[in-house]
Amino acid sequence: MSAEAAATLRRLHQPGRPLVLPNVWDALSARMVQEAGFPVVATSSDAVAAALGFEDGEKAPVDQMFAAAERIVRAVSVPVTVDVESGYQLEPEELVTRLVAVGAAGCNLEDTDHRTGRLVDVDEQARRLAAVRAAADRAGVPLVLNARVDVLLHAKITGDTRPESELVGEAVRRGRRYLEAGADCVYPILALEEETVRKLVDELPGPVNALLSPQGPSLATLAELGVARVSLGPYLFRAAEDWLRGELGNLSEQAGGDR
Repeated sequence: MSAEAAATLRRLHQPGRPLVLPNVWDALSARMVQEAGFPVVATSSDAVAAALGFEDGEKAPVDQMFAAAERIVRAVSVPVTVDVESGYQLEPEELVTRLVAVGAAGCNLEDTDHRTGRLVDVDEQARRLAAVRAAADRAGVPLVLNARVDVLLHAKITGDTRPESELVGEAVRRGRRYLEAGADCVYPILALEEETVRKLVDELPGPVNALLSPQGPSLATLAELGVARVSLGPYLFRAAEDWLRGELGNLSEQAGGDR
């Protein structure tokens, strides 16, 4: 099933007709995404970790993250791509073994080292992606590798003041290396300016994943720009969290608050 699901997932990456991924965090949200008609389910590491009681950034125990992924895969009949952050320091062979074991069709792999908070050297990350690709080939499951490029995210976190044109150039350089190494798609997260997305699509020789954000281009615009994959990240989870917090606050007031 995983090999067939991976082939289906890869085929759905079509520039101009993007695969839309409302990222999920548990079996119920996964079922809801499938019932709404989406052909693929994707997890959000941030949302999954929060639902388990941990912060994002590989703070959650790896076994719990994969157990959550397995529950999600079992809950639906469509391909599931799993956000494995930076790989939890697992060797490529073990990472692929675990992904295949839970029935994943693909994975998100970041170029941030969560131990240091720094970007991984581009050549080192390319070698890791190539090793993951080779391990997946040996396993007989052509996992769809979505290589996340964290240049823009890292700049925001660190207060990097370099011009965006320079940052985009670095994102393109990394994205090209990752595609050469065997990645199927490149995800320059936090590319929120229309011109930035256009440049990335124009200069990267492979499918581009964009983040759908209230601060960025609309879904229709992302499609017009030639994006092949659109993620929502933890947006739905955080929206549900805000709604529940508001409902609980209202209920608490009606019940008389602390007594």
